[in-house]
Amino acid sequence: MEKGNDEVEKLKSKFVSAWHNVKYSWALKSKTSFSRNSPVFLLGKCYHFKVEDEESPTDDSNVQSTENEIVTGDVEAFRKDFASRVWLTYREDFPALFGSALTSDCGWGCTLRAGQMMLAQGLINHFLGRDWTWSEALSLQRLDAETWTSTAARKLVASLEASLPGDRPVAPQPLPQPQGGAEEAHTHLREVYHRTVVSWFGDGPGAQLGVHRLVELGRTSGKRAGDWYGPGVVAHIFRKAVEEAMDPDLAGVSVYVAQDCTVYNADVIDSHAPRSGAPPKLAGGVAMDTRAVIILIPIRLGGEKINPDYFNFVKGILSLDYCMGIIGGKPKQAYYFVGFQDDSLIYMDPHYCQSFVDVSTSDFPLQSYHCPSPKKMPFNKMDPSCTIGFYSRTVEDYNRISTELAKVLKPSAKEKYPAFTFVNGHGRDYELAGPMEKKEWPFIRDTRRLGATAGDFVML
Repeated sequence: MEKGNDEVEKLKSKFVSAWHNVKYSWALKSKTSFSRNSPVFLLGKCYHFKVEDEESPTDDSNVQSTENEIVTGDVEAFRKDFASRVWLTYREDFPALFGSALTSDCGWGCTLRAGQMMLAQGLINHFLGRDWTWSEALSLQRLDAETWTSTAARKLVASLEASLPGDRPVAPQPLPQPQGGAEEAHTHLREVYHRTVVSWFGDGPGAQLGVHRLVELGRTSGKRAGDWYGPGVVAHIFRKAVEEAMDPDLAGVSVYVAQDCTVYNADVIDSHAPRSGAPPKLAGGVAMDTRAVIILIPIRLGGEKINPDYFNFVKGILSLDYCMGIIGGKPKQAYYFVGFQDDSLIYMDPHYCQSFVDVSTSDFPLQSYHCPSPKKMPFNKMDPSCTIGFYSRTVEDYNRISTELAKVLKPSAKEKYPAFTFVNGHGRDYELAGPMEKKEWPFIRDTRRLGATAGDFVML
């Protein structure tokens, strides 16, 4: 009887997964408009789309981000930069998650996916640098909602007729060795690191930063497969995932998570200290005598809705070249914010169901891990609960970052309170004196009375 119930649960899970595939294929918008007259910021880089050709129409103030004929200004460079960012979305038909029959994260894993994208950007910065772009970025085909939805519908029917698939464990393969001359070897090694970073986020038990591993770590926070994760909880899960990662390349990176909107300088500096063992290396074989630190700061920019006084703060953050982006979104719908234009945020959307890819093979397809179509959302639709990420390569970098951020964080007459703050010393130094009453953060206490939960904020 127990076996029969298990089969029913698997069938139910399969049906829900297939239905979500249809639902989240419809969610894709094919085009996004950008103004030619305003700069576009993407993770610290500024692009200008203004057309200087006198024969261009003067009454058309918009350009389509997906139109191939737009080659003037910085449009081409923006498209290549955006499409080079790692895109991680809902997936279906992957091996069942631990303790469940779920073979898809559709409908509940969007914050985990947004967090994966931000962490992937930090790792790309670490191994390849912010200026890196993928050689095939501009060759990506525009995603077509109608075609994908028809495919999803056929899968829904097929899934109900087909037998239930078994588990497909992912076994990591050794990295291919670069060959050829020095320049070719360097280029090849960069592509190897690109592929390696993507593989760490694969959808199988063997992927060290994949959904399977994140769900397993989430159990310590009371989360199960199928639960919704808030941006604060996700930050702590990623800290643990990187800390426990077995890949030697990840030994050169640590994750620091701020507590109660406070970054303790001494704790971040300690996080830069290398692990015991061989020194970490960057792409190209450059050895480092320190660990890089990915700094995650869960914050809340208002009560039930975002406070408009923080719009300029968010713009300032996304204008910094060491910013990894923001895990945010709308209420109960997470996005990965990577930039802005005027009063709209630019984001990557994880709410798109794609098929399982076996990343254990050395030549797995990369196309579904890169998105050619950016989306935009008004600032006033942003959920106030979010997590900001920064990449610091060395202690010297961190000193520069904290100094520059102090200027961005300086509250205006309207804001009154900074979104977060830097404090000298270790966090434990303040805890030893007893509970620290943060008089500078009254809005935190106010949001608790409004019903903010641990999943929504950083009360962990």
